[in-house]
Amino acid sequence: MANALIIVDVQNDFCEGGSLAVAGGAGVAAGISRLLAAEPDRWDHVVATKDYHVDPGAHFGDPPDYVECWPRHCVVGTPGSEFHPDLETGQVEAIFHKGEYAAAYSGFEGHADDGECLADWLRARGVDRVDLVGIATDHCVRATALDAAREGFDTTVLLDLTAAVAPETLDVALRAMDGAGVTMVGEPVIRTA
Repeated sequence: MANALIIVDVQNDFCEGGSLAVAGGAGVAAGISRLLAAEPDRWDHVVATKDYHVDPGAHFGDPPDYVECWPRHCVVGTPGSEFHPDLETGQVEAIFHKGEYAAAYSGFEGHADDGECLADWLRARGVDRVDLVGIATDHCVRATALDAAREGFDTTVLLDLTAAVAPETLDVALRAMDGAGVTMVGEPVIRTA
């Protein structure tokens, strides 16, 4: 069997200076790149997810409540939807886009350019173990990890290479992942104002 690294939503809009910035996001991007350079053979496969909004309806709010609706972010064709420049993507084999016309938090809701979903892509390559990194620990990383475990993958979140939005939502996310049997290693990046 094989293992894979899933890089979750390390996009400009989720890093410092973006429309829905998470403090520490740029550092997470650079940290993932350093890990991939230092351990290029650690994973058999590397994939990434992207928030990829065209018209996600009520997911964009004016004003946003930061619970069910958010400021406009990761709109297809904008610089905010691109990977952060500190994220080295040379090893990424496939990108799974999510949320074109609805809210989507989990990478398992996404699809590659050919329409293949993440779970099918991983299974077709014999992957049984996944490690997750990315943004935000308490939202899209959490949702992707929970779906990975639900899909039967042995799931680990490398918390040192995630960035969280807030202590309260982080605590909820960590308890949910623990309850689902997700292994967590390290400590998440969390910076409060």
